[in-house]
Amino acid sequence: MKILLAEDDLYLGELIVHLLKKKGVDKIDWVQEGEDAYEYALASFYDVVVLDWMLPNGDGVEICKRLRKKGYSGAILMLTAKDAVQDRVEGLEAGADDYLVKPFEIDELMARLKALSRRTFVPIQEETVHFKDFVLNRTSHTLHRGDEEIFLTPREFQLLDLLLQNKGRVLSREILFDRIWGYDSDVSIKTIDATVKLLRKRLC
Repeated sequence: MKILLAEDDLYLGELIVHLLKKKGVDKIDWVQEGEDAYEYALASFYDVVVLDWMLPNGDGVEICKRLRKKGYSGAILMLTAKDAVQDRVEGLEAGADDYLVKPFEIDELMARLKALSRRTFVPIQEETVHFKDFVLNRTSHTLHRGDEEIFLTPREFQLLDLLLQNKGRVLSREILFDRIWGYDSDVSIKTIDATVKLLRKRLC
C-alpha cells in the first residue's frame, strides 16, 4: 500500500508514519503543507491520500476540492478534530471519500485505509510512450530514436518516465528526489541536477 500523508503536526506525523510502517504499510510519503500535498498527489499514484483539515499553505478541504477539480480520482481520507455534522458534510462535499476524527486509534485508521485502497482504481500505463522522435518502452526499460537504442541508466530512465507522466507540469527538485531516490537516501539533492544534465545530453 502506498500512502500520502499531509499532516503539519510534527509529533503526530512522525507517530502516524511509524505506526503505519509497523502495520505493514511499505511506502508512506509525508508532507506538511497543503500545496506540497497537491503536487505530490498529482505527480504519483497513491492508494490513499490522507489530508489533515488544518494545513498551512492550503487547508485540507481546499486541496481536496482542487484535486477533484483537476480530475484526481484516487481515494482521499480527511483527518480532523472537527466532529460536527456540518464539518463532516463539508469534507465529504469537497470530494473526500472518508472522514476520521482525532484522536483516533491506529487500528481504525489502518482499517479505513485498507477499505479505501480496495476501491481505488489503479490507472494502467501504456507500455510505450512516443515523444518527438523517441519511443520509451516501460516493459524493456529502453529508449529508441528510430532504430538506434539510446543507453539510459536506471535513474535516468525513471526520471524521463516521471517527466513524461507529468508533461506540462513543473516538478520541484524535492518531488523528483523523493520519486526517484527516496527521502531516506543519502544521495545529495544536487544529484538531480547532474542526472537531468546527463539526460539532456543523451536526448540531444
